[in-house]
Amino acid sequence: MPRYALKVEYNGAPFAGWQRQAEQPSVQGAIESALAKLEPGEHTIAAAGRTDAGVHARGQVCHCDLAKDWSPFRLSEALNHHLKPLPVAIVDAAEVAEDWHARFSALERRYLFRLVSRRAPLTLEAGQVWQVKNALALEPMQAAAQHLIGLHDFTTFRSTICQAASPVKTLDGLEIACVETDWGTEFQFRLRARSFLHNQVRSFVGTLERVGSGAWEPEDVKQALDARDRAACGPVCPPQGLYLMGVGYPDDPFDT
Repeated sequence: MPRYALKVEYNGAPFAGWQRQAEQPSVQGAIESALAKLEPGEHTIAAAGRTDAGVHARGQVCHCDLAKDWSPFRLSEALNHHLKPLPVAIVDAAEVAEDWHARFSALERRYLFRLVSRRAPLTLEAGQVWQVKNALALEPMQAAAQHLIGLHDFTTFRSTICQAASPVKTLDGLEIACVETDWGTEFQFRLRARSFLHNQVRSFVGTLERVGSGAWEPEDVKQALDARDRAACGPVCPPQGLYLMGVGYPDDPFDT
């Protein structure tokens, strides 16, 4: 059976998350239903990561096995036809080796979190960013972020329901930029790691926002990290500003 890698973009607002769930809409369920319209029967796809309810993606990657040979272009076009009107799109497809795996072959996940500082309610960007009304200072957040980069025990910044075998992870990058836009001052948090713990990114951003607002000092983040105690974490920010931007592989299947 030929195996195909799919690059997926979606708006997470109407979904209970990536993972298929009984009686709740999911991105996985939507794609598997579309596959069943191409080749009748049950389909199970595997993804590079399971995003939570409300989290978006620009570059989620999954793979599927099909009975017939499809050209990648025809496969993506057919799936996009059957995915309408859901906010899910197959932006690229590629045939891969039968032992290639969207999750286990991945070397890196890249996330973006968008935070907008603005007093007035958001309209066009509503549901796409986390809005805070207070002003934020960029440099203290950047200084605090340096304490999180590298190999650490991230118990403080993992959900209590996280199923990862160990809280020890390596954060390869955490860059914060400030962009003045027509809809407010946007802070963009870009994170890179081989893998992340459940709620790790949202725990980071919620804690760093406290630094930007002046409620915490940058050194307080190091103390929270060293505490290895979930109670030491700052607030966990909402999901709507989080995007899975891309997944890195030894050989990019979409680099044709």
